[in-house]
Amino acid sequence: MELFLVVLDLIGTFVFAISGATVGVRHRLDLFGVLVLSFAAAASGGIIRDLLIGATPPTALIGWNYIGVSCLAGLITFYRCESIEKLRNPVQIFDAMGLALFAVIGSTKALAFGLGPVSATLLGMLSGVGGGMVRDMLVARTPVVLRSDLYAVAALAGASVIVIGDALELPRLPVMVVSAGLCFGLRFMAIRFGWRLPVAAPRPTEGE
Repeated sequence: MELFLVVLDLIGTFVFAISGATVGVRHRLDLFGVLVLSFAAAASGGIIRDLLIGATPPTALIGWNYIGVSCLAGLITFYRCESIEKLRNPVQIFDAMGLALFAVIGSTKALAFGLGPVSATLLGMLSGVGGGMVRDMLVARTPVVLRSDLYAVAALAGASVIVIGDALELPRLPVMVVSAGLCFGLRFMAIRFGWRLPVAAPRPTEGE
Protein backbone atom coordinates (compact mmCIF):
# COMPACT_ATOMS: atom_id res chain seq x y z
CA MET A 1 0.00 0.00 0.00
CA GLU A 2 2.87 2.39 0.77
CA LEU A 3 4.37 1.78 -2.66
CA PHE A 4 0.95 2.33 -4.22
CA LEU A 5 0.63 5.69 -2.46
CA VAL A 6 4.05 6.77 -3.73
CA VAL A 7 3.12 5.80 -7.29
CA LEU A 8 -0.19 7.64 -6.95
CA ASP A 9 1.64 10.71 -5.64
CA LEU A 10 4.04 10.67 -8.59
CA ILE A 11 1.16 10.35 -11.05
CA GLY A 12 -0.52 13.32 -9.40
CA THR A 13 2.75 15.22 -9.59
CA PHE A 14 3.04 14.50 -13.30
CA VAL A 15 -0.46 15.61 -14.25
CA PHE A 16 -0.32 18.73 -12.08
CA ALA A 17 3.05 19.57 -13.61
CA ILE A 18 1.50 19.34 -17.08
CA SER A 19 -1.22 21.79 -16.04
CA GLY A 20 1.41 24.19 -14.69
CA ALA A 21 3.62 23.88 -17.76
CA THR A 22 0.65 24.43 -20.09
CA VAL A 23 -0.13 27.69 -18.31
CA GLY A 24 3.53 28.66 -18.68
CA VAL A 25 3.52 27.95 -22.42
CA ARG A 26 0.29 29.92 -22.88
CA HIS A 27 1.92 32.88 -21.11
CA ARG A 28 4.96 32.54 -23.40
CA LEU A 29 7.48 31.86 -20.65
CA ASP A 30 10.94 30.59 -21.54
CA LEU A 31 11.99 26.98 -20.83
CA PHE A 32 13.20 27.75 -17.32
CA GLY A 33 9.98 29.60 -16.51
CA VAL A 34 7.88 26.68 -17.77
CA LEU A 35 9.88 24.22 -15.62
CA VAL A 36 9.52 26.46 -12.57
CA LEU A 37 5.78 26.69 -13.11
CA SER A 38 5.47 22.94 -13.63
CA PHE A 39 7.29 22.20 -10.35
CA ALA A 40 5.37 24.87 -8.46
CA ALA A 41 2.02 23.47 -9.61
CA ALA A 42 3.07 19.91 -8.87
CA ALA A 43 4.78 20.30 -5.51
CA SER A 44 3.45 23.36 -3.69
CA GLY A 45 0.35 21.70 -2.24
CA GLY A 46 2.32 18.74 -0.94
CA ILE A 47 5.06 20.93 0.51
CA ILE A 48 2.54 23.07 2.40
CA ARG A 49 0.77 19.94 3.66
CA ASP A 50 4.00 18.32 4.86
CA LEU A 51 5.13 21.48 6.65
CA LEU A 52 1.79 21.75 8.47
CA ILE A 53 1.83 18.15 9.70
CA GLY A 54 5.53 18.22 10.61
CA ALA A 55 6.71 15.83 7.89
CA THR A 56 10.00 17.59 7.28
CA PRO A 57 11.82 17.87 5.02
CA PRO A 58 8.84 17.75 2.63
CA THR A 59 8.62 14.64 0.47
CA ALA A 60 8.82 16.67 -2.75
CA LEU A 61 12.27 17.96 -1.74
CA ILE A 62 13.74 14.59 -0.81
CA GLY A 63 15.67 12.95 -3.63
CA TRP A 64 15.13 13.61 -7.32
CA ASN A 65 11.85 11.78 -7.97
CA TYR A 66 9.39 14.67 -7.72
CA ILE A 67 11.66 17.27 -9.28
CA GLY A 68 12.52 14.86 -12.07
CA VAL A 69 8.88 13.94 -12.78
CA SER A 70 7.76 17.57 -12.81
CA CYS A 71 10.65 18.61 -15.07
CA LEU A 72 9.89 15.72 -17.44
CA ALA A 73 6.26 16.85 -17.66
CA GLY A 74 7.44 20.42 -18.23
CA LEU A 75 9.81 19.41 -21.03
CA ILE A 76 7.15 17.30 -22.75
CA THR A 77 4.67 20.16 -22.58
CA PHE A 78 7.23 22.76 -23.73
CA TYR A 79 8.30 20.81 -26.81
CA ARG A 80 5.00 19.06 -27.57
CA CYS A 81 2.56 21.76 -26.59
CA GLU A 82 0.60 21.30 -29.83
CA SER A 83 -0.19 17.71 -28.87
CA ILE A 84 -1.21 18.74 -25.35
CA GLU A 85 -3.43 21.52 -26.67
CA LYS A 86 -5.33 19.08 -28.88
CA LEU A 87 -6.99 17.79 -25.73
CA ARG A 88 -10.18 19.60 -24.76
CA ASN A 89 -9.40 22.17 -22.07
CA PRO A 90 -6.03 20.50 -21.26
CA VAL A 91 -5.16 22.63 -18.26
CA GLN A 92 -8.52 22.07 -16.61
CA ILE A 93 -8.59 18.32 -17.29
CA PHE A 94 -5.06 17.68 -16.02
CA ASP A 95 -5.75 20.01 -13.12
CA ALA A 96 -8.87 17.99 -12.24
CA MET A 97 -6.85 14.77 -12.31
CA GLY A 98 -4.16 16.23 -10.08
CA LEU A 99 -6.78 17.68 -7.75
CA ALA A 100 -8.37 14.25 -7.25
CA LEU A 101 -5.10 12.40 -6.71
CA PHE A 102 -3.68 14.97 -4.32
CA ALA A 103 -6.89 15.20 -2.29
CA VAL A 104 -6.65 11.43 -1.77
CA ILE A 105 -2.94 11.50 -0.89
CA GLY A 106 -3.24 14.56 1.35
CA SER A 107 -6.09 13.27 3.49
CA THR A 108 -4.55 9.78 3.71
CA LYS A 109 -1.20 11.17 4.84
CA ALA A 110 -2.86 13.50 7.35
CA LEU A 111 -4.69 10.55 8.91
CA ALA A 112 -1.45 8.57 9.04
CA PHE A 113 0.11 11.41 11.05
CA GLY A 114 -2.70 11.25 13.59
CA LEU A 115 -4.80 14.24 12.57
CA GLY A 116 -8.51 14.25 13.33
CA PRO A 117 -11.26 13.95 10.72
CA VAL A 118 -11.80 17.69 10.19
CA SER A 119 -8.09 18.48 9.99
CA ALA A 120 -7.44 15.55 7.63
CA THR A 121 -10.25 16.70 5.34
CA LEU A 122 -8.91 20.25 5.24
CA LEU A 123 -5.35 19.02 4.62
CA GLY A 124 -6.62 16.87 1.77
CA MET A 125 -8.28 19.91 0.23
CA LEU A 126 -5.15 22.01 0.73
CA SER A 127 -2.97 19.37 -0.92
CA GLY A 128 -5.25 19.50 -3.94
CA VAL A 129 -5.68 23.24 -4.33
CA GLY A 130 -2.27 24.48 -3.13
CA GLY A 131 -0.36 23.82 -6.33
CA GLY A 132 -3.00 25.45 -8.51
CA MET A 133 -3.06 28.52 -6.29
CA VAL A 134 0.72 28.99 -6.49
CA ARG A 135 0.67 28.35 -10.25
CA ASP A 136 -1.98 31.00 -10.83
CA MET A 137 -0.34 33.57 -8.56
CA LEU A 138 2.99 33.17 -10.39
CA VAL A 139 1.33 34.27 -13.63
CA ALA A 140 -0.65 37.02 -11.89
CA ARG A 141 -4.17 35.65 -12.32
CA THR A 142 -6.91 35.03 -9.79
CA PRO A 143 -6.53 31.47 -8.43
CA VAL A 144 -9.19 29.07 -9.64
CA VAL A 145 -10.03 28.13 -6.04
CA LEU A 146 -11.18 31.70 -5.34
CA ARG A 147 -13.50 31.81 -8.32
CA SER A 148 -16.95 30.31 -8.66
CA ASP A 149 -15.95 26.93 -10.11
CA LEU A 150 -16.45 23.75 -8.08
CA TYR A 151 -12.77 23.37 -7.22
CA ALA A 152 -12.16 23.38 -3.49
CA VAL A 153 -15.61 21.85 -2.99
CA ALA A 154 -14.63 18.88 -5.17
CA ALA A 155 -11.40 18.41 -3.19
CA LEU A 156 -13.33 18.59 0.08
CA ALA A 157 -15.77 15.95 -1.14
CA GLY A 158 -12.97 13.61 -2.15
CA ALA A 159 -11.07 14.09 1.11
CA SER A 160 -14.28 13.52 3.09
CA VAL A 161 -14.70 10.08 1.51
CA ILE A 162 -11.21 9.12 2.71
CA VAL A 163 -11.96 10.28 6.24
CA ILE A 164 -15.36 8.54 6.36
CA GLY A 165 -13.87 5.33 4.97
CA ASP A 166 -11.14 5.43 7.62
CA ALA A 167 -13.68 5.99 10.40
CA LEU A 168 -15.75 3.02 9.18
CA GLU A 169 -12.59 0.91 8.72
CA LEU A 170 -13.44 0.17 5.10
CA PRO A 171 -10.83 -1.29 2.69
CA ARG A 172 -8.45 1.51 1.74
CA LEU A 173 -8.05 0.87 -1.98
CA PRO A 174 -11.76 0.93 -2.92
CA VAL A 175 -12.25 4.00 -0.73
CA MET A 176 -9.39 5.77 -2.50
CA VAL A 177 -10.84 4.91 -5.91
CA VAL A 178 -14.27 6.24 -4.90
CA SER A 179 -12.68 9.37 -3.41
CA ALA A 180 -10.65 10.17 -6.52
CA GLY A 181 -13.60 9.38 -8.79
CA LEU A 182 -15.93 11.65 -6.84
CA CYS A 183 -13.48 14.55 -6.80
CA PHE A 184 -12.61 14.25 -10.48
CA GLY A 185 -16.24 13.72 -11.44
CA LEU A 186 -17.44 16.84 -9.65
CA ARG A 187 -14.67 18.95 -11.15
CA PHE A 188 -15.17 17.53 -14.64
CA MET A 189 -18.91 18.08 -14.53
CA ALA A 190 -18.33 21.64 -13.37
CA ILE A 191 -16.07 22.18 -16.38
CA ARG A 192 -18.40 20.40 -18.78
CA PHE A 193 -21.70 21.94 -17.68
CA GLY A 194 -20.57 25.18 -16.07
CA TRP A 195 -21.58 24.27 -12.53
CA ARG A 196 -20.76 27.18 -10.27
CA LEU A 197 -21.17 28.34 -6.71
CA PRO A 198 -23.14 31.55 -6.12
CA VAL A 199 -21.12 34.65 -6.95
CA ALA A 200 -21.15 37.72 -4.71
CA ALA A 201 -23.04 40.64 -6.25
CA PRO A 202 -21.83 43.98 -4.88
CA ARG A 203 -24.61 46.20 -3.60
CA PRO A 204 -24.71 49.77 -4.88
CA THR A 205 -23.56 52.32 -2.35
CA GLU A 206 -25.78 55.19 -1.30
CA GLY A 207 -26.06 57.91 -3.87
CA GLU A 208 -25.53 55.63 -6.86
